[in-house]
Amino acid sequence: MNKNISCDGPELLRFITAGSVDDGKSTLIGRLLHDSKSIFEDQLNAITRTSHKRGMGGIDLSLLTDGLQAEREQGITIDVAYRYFATPKRKFIIADTPGHEQYTRNMVTGASTANLVIILIDARKGVLTQSKRHTYLAHLMGISHIIVAINKMDLVDYSRAVFEKIQQDFSIFADELGLKNVTYIPMSALNGDMIVERGKKLSWYKNLTLINLLENVSIDQDINLLDFRFPIQLVCRPQTEETHDFRGYMGRIESGYICVGDEVTVLPSGLSSRIKEIVTYDGLLNRANASQSVTLTIEDHLDISRGDMLVRVGKIPRINKEFEATLCWLSEQALDLKRKYLVKHTTKIVKAVVSQTSYRIDVNTLNHEPVDTLRMNDIGRVTFKVQQPLICDDYQYNQATGSFIVIDELSNNTVAAGMIFS
Repeated sequence: MNKNISCDGPELLRFITAGSVDDGKSTLIGRLLHDSKSIFEDQLNAITRTSHKRGMGGIDLSLLTDGLQAEREQGITIDVAYRYFATPKRKFIIADTPGHEQYTRNMVTGASTANLVIILIDARKGVLTQSKRHTYLAHLMGISHIIVAINKMDLVDYSRAVFEKIQQDFSIFADELGLKNVTYIPMSALNGDMIVERGKKLSWYKNLTLINLLENVSIDQDINLLDFRFPIQLVCRPQTEETHDFRGYMGRIESGYICVGDEVTVLPSGLSSRIKEIVTYDGLLNRANASQSVTLTIEDHLDISRGDMLVRVGKIPRINKEFEATLCWLSEQALDLKRKYLVKHTTKIVKAVVSQTSYRIDVNTLNHEPVDTLRMNDIGRVTFKVQQPLICDDYQYNQATGSFIVIDELSNNTVAAGMIFS
């Protein structure tokens, strides 16, 4: 569930659109793509023809995401449509998540890699249950940047009073969650007001347009740049004449950075060595940073295998066979405390059982309700016992090593996503 930052070229921002049903998410995405000139001419011609066939006076920009809607109608319920566009200042990946309550798990999927969430609210309806549900999920998933887009302002005559009332209502819920970085913006995705262009109907709103907000939000702090975490994905032994003695450890730097000569500890063994080389396809590096995939060699011959982790000496994560976690249950089959599951954490898969369910969270009231199980779309606190120890951090400090997924041992389906807390 790590959130990426692009290493080369314009900075990359990943964001999701969320909210209730029919609040204009598809139209907003279509408007962003259209007004930023990020759709091909044949796409524009196709949706123009379709719009005219349906008797519409203008272009229905929501048609740009119709492919995902068709997939949902066919029963594909754990899927997120990704859209790509760019401005001279930044590249963007949008995760389009559905608004229906039964697709809350899609929101978890999209949020897992997002830096920012746009919560859309229909100006006629105000703050709804699903608005709160998705905001809570975004907060739970560690998304620190929240834009509350109060859409369809054209249907309330661009009323400033309506905007301010919704802002006040949402602020009460945001304060209860302890949210600090919330930005409110009125808009009409249908007419394009305050999306890329300001329009002429919202002159009373003096802040940035949506695209300006997206271009300028700072995401430098979204990755833990201090604690080096390198889960081993593969031990590389080429066994060729030129590289007969080569032994490299391949993987992705999930957080922090590493330099040649740095001392590292191998977990779970606890043995130490120093980085000898940082190898990439393009050659050797003196330093590598979070989100880079590299091959590391060390000065000593140690027994290291897939699932082990290299960390900086003195910056040691927890090694646990039992831990508490907040679990988002994704499966139609309820959690069964009598069954064994598989937990995939970084590059390691271990057998596990849920030994206790502490409570379920009511996302409307934020109350904790005692339960014996979790059902689809439930969010709750549970205790795991795993067959082999996991090398982990608290999710709030390191999302890469504080997150995991739960897999059904028989069907191999992903049934839950979890976040580790002490």
